[in-house]
Amino acid sequence: MKIDVMSNPRELHAIQTQARDIEQAGFSGITFTEGGRTAYLSVAAAALATEKLEFSTGIAVAFPRSPMVTAANAWELQEASRGRFRLGLGTQVRAHIARRYGVEFDPPGPRMRDYIGALKAIFKAYQGEAKLNYEGPYYQLTLLNKMWSPGRIDYPAPAIDAAAVNPYMLKMAGELCDGIQVHPFHSQKYISDMLRPAVAEGAARVQRDPDEVDLLIPVLTVVGNTEEEKAASRAFCRQQVAFYGSTPNYAFQFDLLGFEGTTAKIRACQKAGDMDGMSDVITDEILQHYITEASWDDLADKLIERYEGIAERLIIYTAGMDYARDPRSIGPWGEVARAVVAKA
Repeated sequence: MKIDVMSNPRELHAIQTQARDIEQAGFSGITFTEGGRTAYLSVAAAALATEKLEFSTGIAVAFPRSPMVTAANAWELQEASRGRFRLGLGTQVRAHIARRYGVEFDPPGPRMRDYIGALKAIFKAYQGEAKLNYEGPYYQLTLLNKMWSPGRIDYPAPAIDAAAVNPYMLKMAGELCDGIQVHPFHSQKYISDMLRPAVAEGAARVQRDPDEVDLLIPVLTVVGNTEEEKAASRAFCRQQVAFYGSTPNYAFQFDLLGFEGTTAKIRACQKAGDMDGMSDVITDEILQHYITEASWDDLADKLIERYEGIAERLIIYTAGMDYARDPRSIGPWGEVARAVVAKA
């Protein structure tokens, strides 16, 4: 089991310093999110500053970029990183895609399926394995002469991972993808009762072993050697669970655990502008399903206990935020990372 830092993109020189520090600390890689800055440039900067770290976009937004643009970015990053890159893609939500990016969103599941099919066809064409002739319901790509192709590289095509939460996307990923960027808002029951069976169903469609689909799992941790330290960590996690749990499409996460109506309660507070009330809806009983809590010395063992045999990669949700506030924080996190890699 490998262990990564989740990081927001930053100024690119700062990213290079951060990447070197993370590599020296003993982490396996960095997963770059995408918000106000693009994930791809951060991967490029980090890859050129390091020798061993592996990188993924977790996630890059798919639909605003044509499959050809995404494929070209991924191809160059795979070459620049010397084969250390995974392409993680997500749909984002309708409001952002339509109103921030100004492109089509619906239907997101079938559109993403088509997008991934197009990427695979482009990668084969880049590598010279087949002529580009992709005709899908949303993307038609049939022109790629030598002048406009980046050409062969000395590494395999980048792995393609999809952000998947609901059954349609999980089955699609099981059928088509190399991995799944699991949502940070997950319980063990969700993974065992919904995620893994759906992935297996998708894999069965193409007679594929579901274990071929890597699970890349961001983890919310409550960690500290004092109750004061843990309390601050716990408050942040409670806030994040409330934020994610306010999404109507994720209400089933609470329902699976027997906490029906939790999303409705969170949304009522949200509509009233009661941000503290949103967090208060997440009781300690609810929260414990979504976090791993431990002292610093025990955290590695707790993570292994919870995720061994399930996760290909664990992604520490708060390590990048901690580093941005204080680069010295990477020291304790690095001890956890080295212990996980050594023991798992």
